[in-house]
Amino acid sequence: MKTILVVDDEKSVRDAVKMILSYEKYEVVLAEDGMKGLSILEGEQVDAILLDVKMPGMDGIEVLQAIKKRFPEMLVIMISGHGTIETAVEATKLGAFDFLPKPLDRDKLLITVRNALDRKSLVSEVRQFREKLAEKEEILGESPKIKEILALIERIAPTDSRVLITGDNGTGKELVARAIHRGSKRADKPIVEVNCAAIPTELIESELFGHEKGSFTGATTQRIGKFEQADGGTIFLDEIGDMSPAAQAKVLRVLEEGKIERVGGNRLIEVDVRVIAVTNKNLIEEIKKSNFREDLYHRINVIPIHVPSLRERREDIPILAKAFTEEICRRNGFAPKKISDRAINYLKGLEWSGNVRELRNIIERLVILTHDNVIEIDTLETVGISRGGELEDIISTSKNFQEYKDRSEALFFKRMLDLYNWNISKTAEALDIERSHLYSKMKKYGLERKEEN
Repeated sequence: MKTILVVDDEKSVRDAVKMILSYEKYEVVLAEDGMKGLSILEGEQVDAILLDVKMPGMDGIEVLQAIKKRFPEMLVIMISGHGTIETAVEATKLGAFDFLPKPLDRDKLLITVRNALDRKSLVSEVRQFREKLAEKEEILGESPKIKEILALIERIAPTDSRVLITGDNGTGKELVARAIHRGSKRADKPIVEVNCAAIPTELIESELFGHEKGSFTGATTQRIGKFEQADGGTIFLDEIGDMSPAAQAKVLRVLEEGKIERVGGNRLIEVDVRVIAVTNKNLIEEIKKSNFREDLYHRINVIPIHVPSLRERREDIPILAKAFTEEICRRNGFAPKKISDRAINYLKGLEWSGNVRELRNIIERLVILTHDNVIEIDTLETVGISRGGELEDIISTSKNFQEYKDRSEALFFKRMLDLYNWNISKTAEALDIERSHLYSKMKKYGLERKEEN
């Protein structure tokens, strides 16, 4: 049952409103003045308020200000027998949901209260949806590189600076882009995604800037383009490295002038957008090959962020695996499952060419295809997850025992170094050997870390 607080100094009005609302199964709480109303709010759960404007002591406008300061999302319907347009406008500016004149019309009162409660329900649903979305899009990890990215996001998000996000496929570049938007002053405005690789050259202008009715064959209605849709918010240019040269020139012009012109239109339309561009390509190399405009590169590369591959942040695999396991179990209605430490270490040793996306797919496969609540290392091999046949190759191609011994030992030390992200101290500790011994083995077998691009 929804609770409505009625604040009015006239007893007859309070009683009449209570009778109307109680008949409609609302719980009604009464207050004869503003101070009493505020006191009730502090101690009771209230869904909406009917607040008189003219009252002794604190008038309704003062009470409204106090309510909005303490309970900014509270829905307040102002009522007054001396209502003026000026008072209604002032109340609306202060956050009142609606304004009703006295004497109160029963039907209008009920409709307004119902609308206010529907609005509250909708706001609550939107908030819950955003919280679930933010949880789903959370950037997980405690590795130094991820912490560095999270700190950078926190610093740059409130600004309007353009951002260029680079990294391999599957590393989570889109999560970084959306985290920047969520932390920005534009968070209540849309983030509009443009898949630059998927738009045919002949449709790029219409897609990005829109078109007027009749501007070309098939243009039967007006179309609002992506830049205009993102006005006040963020435009997310995904895979910008695959954008055609013609499209690059048109986007550059918009970034320089802050204006677009619809296809077939005859006027410039100002757009206020923040640009976040994403690519898995090395744009410097693309510039050298004349595939990407250097002037556009400098326009979008104000704040560069490189998202590391999973191979560069193996210490985050336990955190990611646990989160994916819990989410997949919850989504499918499975009993909670966990991955054993040995299985986690096995996962940490894989190559992960598909990065975080590949890890999530494997975790989903494990959760769905296994019946046990604890996923052990032998389960990984049962569902087709293995490191490959390097050791088998060594066995079949070694000419003698010494060669096999040296090659297998080299592989073992490389795997352990990969497992601990080439941290010499941690690897030596795990192997229970001195660091000097590990260094000598690395030198003997020519082991050195290959830097990711």
